[in-house]
Amino acid sequence: MAYMMDGMWGGGYGYGFPFFGWGMMLIWLLVFLAIGYLVYQDANKRGMNGLLWGILVLIPMVGILFLIMYIIVRESNSQKTVMEGSNAMDILKVRYAKGEITSEQFKTMSEDLKK
Repeated sequence: MAYMMDGMWGGGYGYGFPFFGWGMMLIWLLVFLAIGYLVYQDANKRGMNGLLWGILVLIPMVGILFLIMYIIVRESNSQKTVMEGSNAMDILKVRYAKGEITSEQFKTMSEDLKK
């Protein structure tokens, strides 16, 4: 009876079951390589170490945990990059809008920046 079951499931090599064959292993490898490449590019754009994050995501078994950790770290770093790309006048306007400086300070600082 066992020999009949063995033939039904592909002889134990996974050919009859779609999730364990060589084709599916190749597809999953390509999926993980694509995810690693996307993480690498995204980390480089955000000023993080892209090669490190790309390799950590590709490590078998723990790569999913590093992917989740990268997504969390990436979201917290995205708020910092908004101010880095701004010029001095934009930063001054943000500080005034937040109430960090008074209107007199804003006027004098903006006049100094225009000089």
